[in-house]
Amino acid sequence: MARNRKQTSPKVASKASKILTDNRFGKDSRSVAASALAQAKPRKGK
Repeated sequence: MARNRKQTSPKVASKASKILTDNRFGKDSRSVAASALAQAKPRKGK
């Protein structure tokens, strides 16, 4: 089975995070942002 190795870039993940925390965006935008974050590489601990 082939695996998708593509990951969301840190820049896009940051924008997606901002969309999720901003209530001005609609359900569809928030869904796309959540999908992008799900594919992002986890950040190392602070």
